[in-house]
Amino acid sequence: MSTPYPPLRVKDLAVNDRPQERLQKLGATALSDTELLALLLRSGGKGNNVITIAQQLLSEAGSLAALVKWSEADFQRRRGIGRVKALQLVALMEVARRVLASGSDAEPILNRPELVRDHLQAAVSGLMIEKFWVLCLNRKNRLIKQVEVTSGTATSSLAHPREVFREAIRHGATAVICAHNHPSGDPTPSAADVQITRQLREAAKAVDIDLIDHIVLGRATADPSGTGFYSFRQAGVL
Repeated sequence: MSTPYPPLRVKDLAVNDRPQERLQKLGATALSDTELLALLLRSGGKGNNVITIAQQLLSEAGSLAALVKWSEADFQRRRGIGRVKALQLVALMEVARRVLASGSDAEPILNRPELVRDHLQAAVSGLMIEKFWVLCLNRKNRLIKQVEVTSGTATSSLAHPREVFREAIRHGATAVICAHNHPSGDPTPSAADVQITRQLREAAKAVDIDLIDHIVLGRATADPSGTGFYSFRQAGVL
């Protein structure tokens, strides 16, 4: 039976091989995931140096990308990570999520539910709370502004039509698409989802702004239909 290699320690590395020196000399793209994470952690804890902690985090999460889904409690359960460091990591992962979410085409055309799903995929990935967005569109269904209207627990009520169309009017939209996520991953609409959709439909008529769709976002693996979303337009409700 082979013996596993011991965890890599900072003091075991030559000076020129240490993450900070390599970053200064070669730039961030030359660093491994472990080295980048170690630099973010900055310091280790008693009995656990920063390199070891970074290795353990990546090993348990499976990848750097998977850490985006971790909560404060997930980080804090790891030896060497206290409350302050856990909160810093959660904040950093949220920054990464938002950067990814804004990295797509700034003004995409959103005329199919599949395009809305793809557009919001980075923002929805790993969310453990329910959020509601209004996508303000022009006459060609091109995105003018994406606004997060509400954010809360999975049991919180959805957005009020007043908030949705206030944003649409503010940004000069001629049409809107509403979208919210189900943290469970199953996009099957609830009774509350159906109710708010009907309210949005009536409010849209009153302000003469087209409600193109209301889309519930989930995950394909948890969706009975396998698509990862539910479109009220496709279902014939709108």
